[in-house]
Amino acid sequence: MLKVHSPDATRVDVCVFERADAPRESSRMPMSRSDGGDWTADVSLPAGTCYAVRAEGPGLSRDRLLLDPRALAIGRLPSPLDPLGAVIDTAFDWRDDRRPSTPWRDTVIYEAHVRGLTRLHPDVPPDLGGTFLGLATPPVIEHLKRLGVTAIELLPVHAHADEPALVARGLTNYWGYNSLSFFAPDPRFAVERDPGAPVREFKTMVRSLHAAGLEVILDVVYNHTAEGPETGPTLSWRGLDPKAYRRDPHTSALVDWTGCGNTVNTDDPAMRALILDSLRYWAVEMRVDGFRFDLASALDRDAQSPASLIHQIRHDPDLAGLKLIVEPWDAAGHYRLGTYPAGIAEWNDRYRDAIRRFWRGDAGSTPAFVTAICGSDDVIDRAARSPQDSINYVTAHDGFTLADLVSYSERHNEANGEGNRDGTAENFSSNAGAEGPTDDPRRRAERGRRQRSLFATLALSLGVPMISGGDELGRTQHGNNNAYCHDSPLSWTSWPNVGGDAELLEFASRAFGVRRRHAAFRRERHLTAHDVTWLTAAGKAIADADWQRLDLRTFGMWLGSDSANSLLIYFNAAPDAVRVALPSAPHWHVALNSDAGDRALRAHVAGAIDLAPVSLIVLEREAAG
Repeated sequence: MLKVHSPDATRVDVCVFERADAPRESSRMPMSRSDGGDWTADVSLPAGTCYAVRAEGPGLSRDRLLLDPRALAIGRLPSPLDPLGAVIDTAFDWRDDRRPSTPWRDTVIYEAHVRGLTRLHPDVPPDLGGTFLGLATPPVIEHLKRLGVTAIELLPVHAHADEPALVARGLTNYWGYNSLSFFAPDPRFAVERDPGAPVREFKTMVRSLHAAGLEVILDVVYNHTAEGPETGPTLSWRGLDPKAYRRDPHTSALVDWTGCGNTVNTDDPAMRALILDSLRYWAVEMRVDGFRFDLASALDRDAQSPASLIHQIRHDPDLAGLKLIVEPWDAAGHYRLGTYPAGIAEWNDRYRDAIRRFWRGDAGSTPAFVTAICGSDDVIDRAARSPQDSINYVTAHDGFTLADLVSYSERHNEANGEGNRDGTAENFSSNAGAEGPTDDPRRRAERGRRQRSLFATLALSLGVPMISGGDELGRTQHGNNNAYCHDSPLSWTSWPNVGGDAELLEFASRAFGVRRRHAAFRRERHLTAHDVTWLTAAGKAIADADWQRLDLRTFGMWLGSDSANSLLIYFNAAPDAVRVALPSAPHWHVALNSDAGDRALRAHVAGAIDLAPVSLIVLEREAAG
């Protein structure tokens, strides 16, 4: 049964194609109108058949071939011909597949692009590189497990279209935040070329990742579509129901809260039903474990309202048990961090900026840093919510990579063709005195310490850590902080024997190992004064007035000070080495040191220890004997 929503249409036809490259259909079948503006056709087409629809009526053009918004597969992507859907056989042997269902407190997210993660991996077969199947190969899974990852968050896998302006510049929408379909996976991530391959291979990937204990979270774009502004192409929704874009019922103009030319009207019952059906399809049929909602403020203005889309999602029987993550802002200035209900995790850009500014050495940045590593109760209400509602990140797909964050003070986006005007101008980055690559040993050492300190802070903060894929290998985009349009080595991950940083990977793995060993970092409640003692470099308790000092850049965090298995972290964002005093204990030993790497691990220390510039050290105290 095919169904489309086109309330103003007077006629809708299903158009069947003999081949995907045919310019016109070989046959048409009329659809029947039902209540509410839905059109249905009870047709049985063999798997592999390509089809589209045509709609006729006021404001609609019968000359346009339109992609079925509910098509489960893509038969043909747009350019130069109109897009086509495809009928597929969805049967799949899931074997004994089970969701890992990792608790939020134990979750470590790894954000990655399907193509970029494996395109250069030397141990992934060349024909699988950059595909769903490549992502599920043993070398990739082993890497994620070694790092301590429990969930992989994939940049959009919905089929998408490239914007005409990018095509004109010889570029492509690599990230994929330009949905052509809410149901069909992108055929560019499949190995086989038949229309059913993307679905079949995506399911194979999920089954393999689940077997390894890894969850799959999808970054989903429901806030706008690939049809762009008024002058954009008519590919699907616009040719069936133009009102689905009009957030403001008092104007016929498109509302653009997304920066992409249109904003989907999630208050429209038919559009909301389509989004919910899409989510259920990916949850039930494709067995994903969660969703990250791009520009979520464009979906709901009041997420606490019972009438909101997010409220419906979190109370839907098929979706309520999944991991739900929001990006709590949009491109129109609607910033909603901290306003979502308990249990909805939020990308926390305040955490990101606080961590960056502290390790850059900004004056007066320590109080915000401390708030961030303790669970961000400035935005995540400690009375009603858990630190796990904060998705902590230092870098993400948009912005500098971790290596670039410590190597560039300015963005370098000239290759995007927009005069270096795109991308964020303020990155709270530091280049250690030289912009870009350098052979200076002192600058390279400082950058390495800062990278490791940033990584360790992410691992040792309350909340859910998210790693930007490739950061653990020193991935660089050469100062480009908006590489959305580059499907090239600029955006792909370099692995250790093709330029990646094996030493940084070892350090990151150890940092997340410390997180796993100590439940204090995985608390479901915010820290209180009884849980932590804050120390000066002299080993004395920090006075309230000390927190207001603009030059406070060195301090200690003593967790479980009354426990035989307590933990002490000293942070030093100062440009000079500092000798710090240690509380008396028979058995302090070094668990992590962002200066010395593994050279001093397990070394026993007492009395005092030298802390290198821009570094941190983690000390564990064990019971005597």
